[in-house]
Amino acid sequence: MDLRAIGMGLAFALMWSSAFTSTHIIVAEAPPLAALALRFALSGGIGIALALAFGQSWRLSRAQWRATIIFGICQNALYLGFNWVAMTTVEASVAAIIASTMPLIVGALGWIVFRDRIPLLGIAGLIAGFAGVGIIMGARLQGGIDPFGLGLCVAGALALAVATLTVRGASGGGGGGVLMIVGLQMLVGSVSLAVVSAFTEHLDVTVTPKLALAFTYTVIVPGLMATWVWFRLVGRIGAVRAATFHFLTPVFGVAIAWAVLGEHVDWHDALGVLVIAGGILAVQISKQEARR
Repeated sequence: MDLRAIGMGLAFALMWSSAFTSTHIIVAEAPPLAALALRFALSGGIGIALALAFGQSWRLSRAQWRATIIFGICQNALYLGFNWVAMTTVEASVAAIIASTMPLIVGALGWIVFRDRIPLLGIAGLIAGFAGVGIIMGARLQGGIDPFGLGLCVAGALALAVATLTVRGASGGGGGGVLMIVGLQMLVGSVSLAVVSAFTEHLDVTVTPKLALAFTYTVIVPGLMATWVWFRLVGRIGAVRAATFHFLTPVFGVAIAWAVLGEHVDWHDALGVLVIAGGILAVQISKQEARR
């Protein structure tokens, strides 16, 4: 892995992790599902326009359409929808920590359901990662964290993990391109969220400079730039090695929430984040070893 790949990985992790803080600012001033639907409509529209400009086609194979729809619903509508609603009652750092466990959930489900081979290092990483979550959440529950919001975060991580396992190996072949598929996934999520929002939310928003800045940042940086950097990174070093940088999500997510929002961080959080990060790193390294 060269220095450029390392820089890209760090940039992706930082941009991706910052989304939890900007989202927390948005949902404090706007209906979460409606705001998220608008975000995906803008990001998806821009992504598709760029894809067409680069000569990519919307003519996808059946497997690609299946993966696009599943991910559009599970990742964009369920995973992020649950997280955006959850952050109306839980802190951004909590959402970042739970979301960061997705690679651990994928590894555990793949091992249990699909009998994937996991080396001892990977098993140790899974145990350590979930133990780290237990350290943090045990202290947070005693401190009065909203259990419903916490449950939504867990449900979101599970939805994305199941989607990842469901469509693995199904996105190859056919037409289209990465940017086109990502844009279409966002539009699927946007439509799904808009329908739910129409029946569950009251659209009464006062646009403030703080809300506008957070929303614009979320659309451009985590929504488009992080996605673009991610796929460039995957193209450079491969998906398995690129996924190693996910171990930084809980570290950056908690640090940014502390720096920007002033969220409280104690020794339970610091210890748990380090244990989770180490567990994710161990799982990803074990995947690389298993493929050799």
